[in-house]
Amino acid sequence: MAERKRRKLKLLAETINLDEKKATEEEESLKLQTWADLPVELLELILCRLTLEDNVRASAVCRRWHKVAVAVRVVNQSPWLMYFPKYGSLYEFYDPAERKTYSLELPELQGSRACYTKDGWLLLYRPRNHGVFFFNPFNRHMIKLPRFELTYQMVAFSDAPTSDLCVVFTIKHISPTIVAISTCRPGDSEWTTVNHQNRLPFVSSIWNKMVFCSGMFYCLSLTGWLGVYDPLLRAWSVLHVPPPRCPENFFAKNWWKGKFMAEHDGDILVIYTCNTETPIIFKLDHSEMVWEEMQTLNGVTLFASFLSSHSRTELPGAMRNVVYFSKVRFFGKRCISYSVDDRRYYPRKECHDWGEQDPFENIWIEPPRDASLN
Repeated sequence: MAERKRRKLKLLAETINLDEKKATEEEESLKLQTWADLPVELLELILCRLTLEDNVRASAVCRRWHKVAVAVRVVNQSPWLMYFPKYGSLYEFYDPAERKTYSLELPELQGSRACYTKDGWLLLYRPRNHGVFFFNPFNRHMIKLPRFELTYQMVAFSDAPTSDLCVVFTIKHISPTIVAISTCRPGDSEWTTVNHQNRLPFVSSIWNKMVFCSGMFYCLSLTGWLGVYDPLLRAWSVLHVPPPRCPENFFAKNWWKGKFMAEHDGDILVIYTCNTETPIIFKLDHSEMVWEEMQTLNGVTLFASFLSSHSRTELPGAMRNVVYFSKVRFFGKRCISYSVDDRRYYPRKECHDWGEQDPFENIWIEPPRDASLN
């Protein structure tokens, strides 16, 4: 009897010791947990708010942090949407990454309208006196060009006007088979205009669909034909590339206004939209000379506006594989965008009839990395 009691007491003591050991191990395990053990979701929320310099430092903590830090790292800055006022000289800039709006007095721009943007520079036109000039709103520098009447031309430029490579290019159809191409460089005393014959029809529009890519200007006609101009050889041609194929319901009211064109890393991209329909994104296959429909943007972000569109990589995770349009809803708090991954607009059902919008109302512009308009 006594022996049995001793065995029970011994077993009870062993059980208590085992429980205490487990508790101690769990306590020690909790003590050993570090910041490196944070859940991935929480880690992403923290690291995506760091500056680039702090993000790089955080990525050196451990392999796990390195993977998350690289995934949310922001190397590029997104373009800002610049608004042209109907009256006065107060211009607004909307930052889609921060969802903030800045204001800037720019009396130098009164009476002008935007034509194109690149590398932080605006190309502008004053209809009253046919003045054409470059302007950088972030440093207030202005570079004037010879006077030129810009009526229904498509307009673009190749490089920043401070570069020796800068060429301003305009094109206007005279007939479906003849276009007038005018070019000018900063420092020139006049524009050079030459008429070119087309083998295929090309009808231009002020709703710019033009990019400079790999030394060439690419222009999309009203009906989807692709023209190419070589500024070095001064050669023009319309490529034998059938226009992008779209569903019949895309050809509705104002269908030509819902098209946008961008360039990314040597690729020519075209975005077709139509009211509530899902946007279709095409990429030009240079080898086969056909337009291919894209199912993913592979991490690229597109910023589409009538007069010029831009592409970016290395933006915050939520901004990747997204097309941002030049329309802001909810009192300036959110851009209309389309997620290629989710296959839906944000905010939901906030697609836009581009026929309602003035093409000169706003334009995407690339701010300098240290831009601050506060």
